[in-house]
Amino acid sequence: MSWSTMAGNRLSEQIDISKMTDSEVDDFLKKNKIGLTVAEVRKISSMLCRDPTLTECVIWGIQGSEHSSYRSSWKELKKLPKSASNVILSQKEDAGIVGFADIRGERYCIVISHESHNHPSQIVPYEGAATGIGGNVRDVLCMGAKVIGNADALRFGDPAGRAANTTKIVSEGVVSGIAGYSNAIGVPNIGGDIYFNGSNDSNCLVNVISLGLVKEKEIIHSFAPASAGVEGHDIIVVGKPTDNSGMGGASFASAVLDDCDKESNKGAVQEPNPFLKRHLFESTHAVFSRVRELGLTDNVGFKDMGAGGIMCATVELVDSAGLGAEIDVSKIHVALPGLHPSVIACSETQERFAWVVPKSFTSELLKIYNEDYALPSVSEGAMASVVGEVKAHDRYVLKYGGKVICDARTKDVTEGLRYHRVACDPLKAFDEPVFDMPNLSTSFLSLMGSKNICSRKHVFEQYDKQVQGNVVLEAGLADASVIAPLACGSLPNQYKQIGCAFSVDGNPFYGRISPYWQAANAVAESLRNIACVGAEPMAITDCCNYGNPEDPSEYWEYCEGIRGLDDACRLIGLKGGEPIVPVAGNVSFYNFSDSADGRKAIDPTMVISAIGKVRDCADVVTPWFKGSGNVLFLVGARKDELGASEYYSSLGYLGKNVPTVDLELLRREIDALIDCIEIGSVESCHDISEGGLLCCVGEMVSMHLPKFGAHIRIDEKNNPSCIREDAWLFSQTGGFVLEVAPEKQGYVRFLFKKYGVPLFEIGTTTKKQSITVMHGNEKHVDVSVSELNSRWHGSLKEVLR
Repeated sequence: MSWSTMAGNRLSEQIDISKMTDSEVDDFLKKNKIGLTVAEVRKISSMLCRDPTLTECVIWGIQGSEHSSYRSSWKELKKLPKSASNVILSQKEDAGIVGFADIRGERYCIVISHESHNHPSQIVPYEGAATGIGGNVRDVLCMGAKVIGNADALRFGDPAGRAANTTKIVSEGVVSGIAGYSNAIGVPNIGGDIYFNGSNDSNCLVNVISLGLVKEKEIIHSFAPASAGVEGHDIIVVGKPTDNSGMGGASFASAVLDDCDKESNKGAVQEPNPFLKRHLFESTHAVFSRVRELGLTDNVGFKDMGAGGIMCATVELVDSAGLGAEIDVSKIHVALPGLHPSVIACSETQERFAWVVPKSFTSELLKIYNEDYALPSVSEGAMASVVGEVKAHDRYVLKYGGKVICDARTKDVTEGLRYHRVACDPLKAFDEPVFDMPNLSTSFLSLMGSKNICSRKHVFEQYDKQVQGNVVLEAGLADASVIAPLACGSLPNQYKQIGCAFSVDGNPFYGRISPYWQAANAVAESLRNIACVGAEPMAITDCCNYGNPEDPSEYWEYCEGIRGLDDACRLIGLKGGEPIVPVAGNVSFYNFSDSADGRKAIDPTMVISAIGKVRDCADVVTPWFKGSGNVLFLVGARKDELGASEYYSSLGYLGKNVPTVDLELLRREIDALIDCIEIGSVESCHDISEGGLLCCVGEMVSMHLPKFGAHIRIDEKNNPSCIREDAWLFSQTGGFVLEVAPEKQGYVRFLFKKYGVPLFEIGTTTKKQSITVMHGNEKHVDVSVSELNSRWHGSLKEVLR
């Protein structure tokens, strides 16, 4: 039915918004738990030129949410770099794609997706984290890729703070959910990081990254082909039967967490089924094979059903191509009788996909899923069903029981509720503390056992890290994990050894002082980490975790974070001068909570993941010391930048001088380091981050079967700024510590000089089982390796007990 013939007719369940007062509209929205404001409903009526239906209100409450439409963040995101010679797909579809290796005339690519599942994981930790993994792997699969790895960046509350019990419940549930889902679907967990922070007491952050591998010629896109409207491609829903789980999850993810509403919010969290997901992976790869055999790769569209369910997936599939769709909601397979059509259309039931395919392929696709792989027998009610058709017009139409329940322009649905928010610098003032220097040996031991520095082995050992047999460096064994994506194929051995390094970073505490430097440091550290193993940076992803975009000061924090991200991408860049591109990402707003104690937002937290290419996995560098008598070099002059450091935190201070980064110099540091690694001149390498230089050395001693110690000397050559000993040792100014055999130090000195990068000699590795620090004739640190090892390895389990 065309809009012109419908315009004079009343739609099913049309709401008389035009006759309601603002108070009555507000009551209607609250009663139906629709995530819209009164002004937004009035705007929807204006776009439609009529009163909306109940289903349309629900649709805009979900698709118009921050989570689905980036309604507050879109303007700033447009500023980020989007193209480089190695980038195949960036910031357009379900995942980003980067060229990885050209072999025998074929280009192999890495697919990467980065999403958040913050609010759900705070309310129902296990299910929230598990479905976060589930949604992310679907995003990668939808590009036609094999999923080869998962990772996670976790930010929990303070386990010793006012919400200690909640923090322990949430952290345990999240880790279990990640392990339970990843392990069951046969995808290794290859990395991640964890911070404990009081600002996350009521708002944990669960950011998930997934990697995949695909040939460029076999990429499948998450939009309908241009011909689909003329040819009338079918729209097919695949997977679990729709129920009411996860209903309103997108709008819930864009809402305030209220401690009083936790129980009622649980229904907005989806229910995972990883065993069905594994079967869906296998059956979908069978469909991929047939699509490629028939030459249909560019004539289909395939999309994950995440936030907003069938409605969101299908409207985005057609809107991306400038097309429309007509869907019969009554044809969607359901698990429960009596579901309202708005629930069927918008529920976020897990383990589902949407296909757009030519009618000539429909019967074969249905046969693969329903008969060859017998979805209905694998999970009750699961199947593939034809539910609608792509149209040449630009309208999104839903019908139920023969009645139209939604008819709107697709672009209005996807972009109709966008905002130009106001940003205002809150002009916070910070001071540097003045205090007498404490005993540095005591401080060192305390830091090595602290919650944000100690070993994460207790968490990593819960994950299956070797399930596909292609992980070279597991999570926790180096600054970056390394996977050999081509190892399990039929290629010659020289190609199987090409590695993909992965890291994820983002210190939230820096955001308390400077959201700009928090984001820039996150990019810098992620790139340092992959460089430490010998990988040349390829691309990054971002997850922007911030407070209330309606608050000008908190929106300013987001804008500053994007500015820091943008500057870092352009000024560090790729080797050769192109910007490094954030090919995928996510924005998570409304990370604050209202409780009896008042309103509390998280620290501004930009989380960055980075991927890089290793020429030969046999040459990767690890952080632990390899021998005694080797020279220790520092890259990155120490500066008095203890602001938001773990050292200051241990003393009860915040400070002012947050670490800054010479972004252009960092590019040269990375180039020099990789050149040194590729000629075999570096025995071990570790980046300087939490706890500063001394904790970096402490980890190099403790990380793997401790055999060696270290003797560090502070002098006028390696401390040209003459900063105090504690600042030199514990400042978190970024950098590297390199272990170099004496006979190879000439090569290292030459290469760093060639790139114009200062290199400082700071000491040697020793057979003596201790770490000592001397400044002139004064010994400032003397700690045994055994005590250090005990603190670093044994603390996390105690923290979470």
